[in-house]
Amino acid sequence: MTDQAYSPGLEGVIAGESALSRIDVEINRLILRGYDLVELTENACYEEVAYLLLYGALPTAAELAAFNRELRTERALPGPVVDLLRTAPADANPMDLVRTAVSALAFFDVETRDNSHEANVRKTVRLMAKIPTAIATGHHFAQGLEPVAPDAELDQAANLLYMLRGERPPAYEVEAMNVSLILYAEHGYNASAFTGRVVASTLADLYAAVTAAIGALGGQLHGGANEAAMEMLLEVGDRETAEQWVLDALREKKKIMGFGHREYKNGDSRVPSMKKVGRQIAEAVGEAKWPDLADVVEETMLREKGIFPNVDFPCAYTYYMMGIPIPLYTPIFVASRVVGWGAHIIEQHDGNRLIRPNHIYVGQEHRPFVMLDERG
Repeated sequence: MTDQAYSPGLEGVIAGESALSRIDVEINRLILRGYDLVELTENACYEEVAYLLLYGALPTAAELAAFNRELRTERALPGPVVDLLRTAPADANPMDLVRTAVSALAFFDVETRDNSHEANVRKTVRLMAKIPTAIATGHHFAQGLEPVAPDAELDQAANLLYMLRGERPPAYEVEAMNVSLILYAEHGYNASAFTGRVVASTLADLYAAVTAAIGALGGQLHGGANEAAMEMLLEVGDRETAEQWVLDALREKKKIMGFGHREYKNGDSRVPSMKKVGRQIAEAVGEAKWPDLADVVEETMLREKGIFPNVDFPCAYTYYMMGIPIPLYTPIFVASRVVGWGAHIIEQHDGNRLIRPNHIYVGQEHRPFVMLDERG
């Protein structure tokens, strides 16, 4: 027996220090390097937020232009990585494809084993540039199509949508994608970021740490929640049946996907920004079915359980209205969060100490050894 404290899921445990972000529970805001995330979504592009996370300050116009040039020249995948995606099974999970592609990219980066601050920043930028290409390439190959080459005239949000479709997206979709990329970019010591830091703490390289982080993100209790939330909304069907569906699900002890968050007790601060662009998409396409249905689900959950939606809930139906295939929701999360992971890995390598927690043993004690021929 022991009197040591144990917190399941490490809830409430302080596992490290970071200058990247914090959740201000008093004002229910997510703060990125001192800036209110909501303010960033209203005034900045994803590339500005990525620069902020990597360099600690918002870029000047000249710095942003140079950063964009670097991103746009790094988007192409090495030929062998394209071939790897081409030969994958057509029904391969897109998260398996992007995880495998990131791991394979390590072969073709001369700085893979360089864990210096400067090299890690450069590698993060390369992954920011290449992951959207890998997502779109794998998606097209799975449909028996050839991939669409990146468009160097487009920013990250627009280029991702362009590569998925082969045509330039309308401005309202670019805005929605830009907002979602900002909202997903960084969120503290979540499961995937912590996974990346644990791997990096062994002095493994950034590619290894990001590959592990992608694995952690794929579960339904983390990044996979946006896909699960949309599948649930499709099952609900329409606004008229939504309330009863939720009541039945709660009675049957089903998990309502896209609701609840360990760090937010009064609602995920990212939700209003995502709901706003979701409504804009609905107005643009002339179909409010999904946000209207989602509102009923949200109202019912608040009334019955006092549980608020998290950002995955409005993101799910927003992506759906944009025509993005559901299996690509979590890979797009990867395309956004890779800069947050990179920034965490950089912090870990810069001030490293091996992460090696203890545990409480709950097994048997003092068991006498029995020889094999005496065990019956």
